[in-house]
Amino acid sequence: MKKLRYWIRRNFGFSQREVNGFLVLIGAMVLLTAAPWLFKRISEPEADTFGSTADRQLLDSLVAQLEARQPEPTNRRQVYKLPLALQPFNPNHLTEAQWQELGMPKYMAQRILNYRNKVGDFTYKAQLGTIYGLPDSVFQQLYPYIQLPETKPDRYKRNQGIAANARTVPNPNWANNARPRERFILAPFNINTADTTALKQIRGIGSKLSARIVKYRSGLGGFHSMAQVQEVYGLPPAVVDSLHKYTFVPKNNTLQRLSLNQAQADELKAHPYISSNVARAIVAYREQHGEFKRVEDIRQIKIVTAELFDKISPYLEL
Repeated sequence: MKKLRYWIRRNFGFSQREVNGFLVLIGAMVLLTAAPWLFKRISEPEADTFGSTADRQLLDSLVAQLEARQPEPTNRRQVYKLPLALQPFNPNHLTEAQWQELGMPKYMAQRILNYRNKVGDFTYKAQLGTIYGLPDSVFQQLYPYIQLPETKPDRYKRNQGIAANARTVPNPNWANNARPRERFILAPFNINTADTTALKQIRGIGSKLSARIVKYRSGLGGFHSMAQVQEVYGLPPAVVDSLHKYTFVPKNNTLQRLSLNQAQADELKAHPYISSNVARAIVAYREQHGEFKRVEDIRQIKIVTAELFDKISPYLEL
């Protein structure tokens, strides 16, 4: 070692301290170079232990057993085949066969009849939507044709006669015969006419979210599809699902539209779907080529893509 130190000092001109540092550096480099090899040697026994053929066979056997216990998927949601031309109907008058003619599978027709036999006749439209397993999409299609009141009947008026008789003839068992309080059921409503008070009836929607929904709807000019609801900033997935369940966009929907031949860039870019560049491009194209003949003519503008056109076309007019 002394000869090595002497050789380093003579050839490199290092001091004693520099020679010591040089040797430490060389040692560290050797350890770093050998580290991957040492790590591999240490980890090899562990890999052999867990990678043996017997263990692999045991794991494969467990996976096979778990897969065998998985329940078979059901396709009940695919058996609803509603008629193309629906007719008005009263859910209190339909038999099992008539429910099936309406597009319900047999198990759902029986479930509706069981509900009616146990709970009593349906008294308003939204009550049918509470049947367990009835898809919301099917209920929304049936809703306009249900021959029942839109809202829940007034219990006070309905029970006036009973209350009068009760005051005349006291019933000692009144407390025991009191009817349980009915659960509040929210009837679906038009999302384009709903105010913040109506929206706050939905669980999870407070003052901030309801105001945000109304503001975004006003900026759009109205929703033309329920899919647009998820574009509102900050809506949790559960709230979006609830909006799909309790609100709808009517078929005869009226939107606020922008005039392609009259609107200026500031008006156009105020729409959530139209950027400043697109707004300026529309006005510039109109000034160069004259008024638009059709709404589809804005496709001649390069930055108006097919996807963008599909989004903004419902809100445009000449």
